[in-house]
Amino acid sequence: MAETGAGLRQKVSAAEWQARLDCAAVYRLLAVFGMSDLIYNHVTLHIPGEAGRLLINPFGWMYEEITASSLITISLDGQVLLNPHRGIGINPAGYVIHSAVHAARPDVACVIHTHTRAGMAVSAMACGLLALTQTAMRCMPVASHAYEGPAVDPAERARLVADLGDAACMILRNHGLLTVGPSAAQAFNAMYWLEMACRAQVDAMAGGTELILPPPAVVAHSVHLYQPGTRRPFGELEWPAMLRLLDRRDRSWRA
Repeated sequence: MAETGAGLRQKVSAAEWQARLDCAAVYRLLAVFGMSDLIYNHVTLHIPGEAGRLLINPFGWMYEEITASSLITISLDGQVLLNPHRGIGINPAGYVIHSAVHAARPDVACVIHTHTRAGMAVSAMACGLLALTQTAMRCMPVASHAYEGPAVDPAERARLVADLGDAACMILRNHGLLTVGPSAAQAFNAMYWLEMACRAQVDAMAGGTELILPPPAVVAHSVHLYQPGTRRPFGELEWPAMLRLLDRRDRSWRA
């Protein structure tokens, strides 16, 4: 069992508690929108003002069970710094992938990794994510990383972050999806639209008819309009509505 929210809240900084709320919200939202995978995958969030301290899910909990107080605090090197559980730890695969991105990208606060049906399907397509829809263009440019087996080998970290570069969205070949952002709100928004783009592509390609791709100039213009600095950083405006959605369904994520 995890320590109650009231008890843990007295032991952590205000910054960590807010980060715990944001991180727990992402887990719950992924479950709401059908992007969870039993007890697997991860969301990590850097605690503001506390260098090298990340929040991650307890290994064995489903996303719909995650609460602010259930999250485990770890360091970039995988050391558990605060664990409110007895007999429950973290999944090493979460540490290998996520800590590599956090260490290489100081602009990234949140990292999300999923194994959704549509995400896995597109990850196995030689064409990758196509500019079939406006939603897909919102996610571009999309990075790609070749499959090297289950992500438990620390040696893969350098190759993964090199492939990610400065992108916000990445397809892990034959594996799943990865998004990053300077906040939980922006990382979740990127994952939501990347997932929707993958679903749309799978549906369109299954239709068995000729597909229409916009001209390259139109794609480039659209991609430019969706960059965070062009109009607005997508995700922040949507975030309060996402939290209201969770509260209407079940406020236990705040505990």
